[in-house]
Amino acid sequence: MPIDTSSYYPEVPRPEGEDDSFSLNRRDTGLFGSPSPAPSPEEPERKEPAPHKEQESRPRSKDDGEYQGEKVVTVISNILSWVFVPLLMPVYGLILSFSLSVLDVAPMGMRVIFTLIVAGINFVVPMIMVVLLKKMGLVDDFGLNGRKERLIPYIMTVVCFGGTAWFMAAKGAPSWLSLFFAGGAVAALVNMIINFKWKISSHAAGIAGIVALLICIEKDGFARPELFGWLIASIIVSGLLGSARVWLGRHTVWQVLAGYAVGFCSVFFLTMC
Repeated sequence: MPIDTSSYYPEVPRPEGEDDSFSLNRRDTGLFGSPSPAPSPEEPERKEPAPHKEQESRPRSKDDGEYQGEKVVTVISNILSWVFVPLLMPVYGLILSFSLSVLDVAPMGMRVIFTLIVAGINFVVPMIMVVLLKKMGLVDDFGLNGRKERLIPYIMTVVCFGGTAWFMAAKGAPSWLSLFFAGGAVAALVNMIINFKWKISSHAAGIAGIVALLICIEKDGFARPELFGWLIASIIVSGLLGSARVWLGRHTVWQVLAGYAVGFCSVFFLTMC
């Protein structure tokens, strides 16, 4: 059964005879972002074929089970997108590092202080800047869903990740932890360059960096036994998050896969050097 997202995107007429049996985000765009060929301007306008008898019985109701199911999936997708917003990935990475590696011997007071510092640098400061950019009219929404809105936030992300990597190294953190933040800066820089021509998923890059960090801890961080379960959970969450971004129409599958590749490779190869 095709997934009908007409409640989120307007209908786009299709030429007669063209297959309209598959739709995920937009009715004029496929799952991988390839637009369907538009009819030639010389061709006369064609009318939509008459709907089947069962389709014209009644319009979709909000009480319809399929509508409610799509609404639930959309709500869950939005929750995932905000809980795993890229700005929080450095904080999650540090918390996991304190809990699953040799750093679990650190006193709780030190953990809290370092976590607050990392959250301030990588979440609070960028969010304040985004709010200011919105008030100045340089961005339209806090989700930064437009490709052209992302240049300044990407620059801020590179600076914040790089500053955090330097801070961790200066405080004597293990090299793999400092390099995790350096890898985040590299991923943000690559995403920024790609963003000039193509919209890539920063959500996918962020969660893939967490997966790479857990693999690094398993190799060099004297991992605790429960790390393997967290690694499996992070892989599952990365799949759900990527699916959520596609469902919401924020990215195509290719953009999500590219984000995975950039985020994972930037952290993995830097920390394994």
